[in-house]
Amino acid sequence: MFKSDVYTRRREELHKKIKSGIAIFTGNSEASMNYPDNTYHFRQDSDFLYFFGLDLPGFTGLMDFDSGKDRIFGDDYDMDDIIWMGPQPKVKELALKCGISDTEPTKKLEEVVKDVLSKKF
Repeated sequence: MFKSDVYTRRREELHKKIKSGIAIFTGNSEASMNYPDNTYHFRQDSDFLYFFGLDLPGFTGLMDFDSGKDRIFGDDYDMDDIIWMGPQPKVKELALKCGISDTEPTKKLEEVVKDVLSKKF
C-alpha cells in the first residue's frame, strides 16, 4: 500500500473531473472453492485498489461528488475471526491508511445511497 496522500490525490483528481453524483467502488469478496473457509487466492478489484488501496475483502468505497465526501463501508472483525486470525485492525484504522476518516458498517451503504439520491430528485 502506498502512502495515504497517493490515494487522496487520485480521488481528488476524480472529484475535479466529475462534478455531481456519486461513484460506488465495490471491492471484491472472498470466493470459496468447496466450503466457505476454503477460498481461492484473493484478488482485489483494480478500481477499488487504485482509489482506496485496501487489498482486503469486503469493503466498498463511496465518493459523493456533490459534498466532496469519500467514505469506506466495511465491517470490523468479530470475536470468531479474531480467535482464528489473531488481532485485526478496525475499519477506521484501515480507512485512515488511504486518507479517509469517514467509515460506516456495510449495512448502512443502502441507507446512505438512498439518502444521497433523495437529495438529488
